[in-house]
Amino acid sequence: MGSRYVNIMPQPQPVPHHWLEDAYAMMVGSVLIALGLAMLNEGALVSGGVAGLALLLARITHWQVGLLLGIVNLPFVILSHRTMGARFTAKTIFVNLILMVLPGAMPLAMRGSGTEAPFAALVGGSVIGMGALALARHGAGVGGFGSVALWLFRARGWNAGRTMMLLDLLVLLASFPFLSYRQWLWSVASALSINGILFVWHRPGRYTGH
Repeated sequence: MGSRYVNIMPQPQPVPHHWLEDAYAMMVGSVLIALGLAMLNEGALVSGGVAGLALLLARITHWQVGLLLGIVNLPFVILSHRTMGARFTAKTIFVNLILMVLPGAMPLAMRGSGTEAPFAALVGGSVIGMGALALARHGAGVGGFGSVALWLFRARGWNAGRTMMLLDLLVLLASFPFLSYRQWLWSVASALSINGILFVWHRPGRYTGH
């Protein structure tokens, strides 16, 4: 008969994050999101979520994308207070204040780089995804459609993942008249890159930090 080995070692208890770790993670996550937004903006692309909506409005109005992200996010931040609580909302407001400034500074460092659409879509989207992941691991977020998806899940039982995909699709469809066919396809790729990062790494059971 084959023997079975049972792991009897005690499992480590989760260690809460220190507030300095939270602050550092929020800064790093914000920098990554700002960098990804700048890359997508330089590549003349859009994406899903409120980031994509801000990029689309920046393309139409020529306003600074970080400022538009803060404006667009305002009602979602208010909603997040109901769905995620005061602590999460306070962190999210802090992140949004950073993001209102950083994306405008990023192009100065990228000036003359001539960011190509494939690079902007795949790398920029992945960088935004990693930034969002860093924020999520420390109880923060950008706000946006995640708050709507969670509210609809709690209020009506709608699947949060499907709701997010539907909202992303609506933003991408709204951007279609303002982009070339090639730009639109790479914008879809950028949204998939963002969600791919979160799908692979932001899953229950794969992280024990608080």
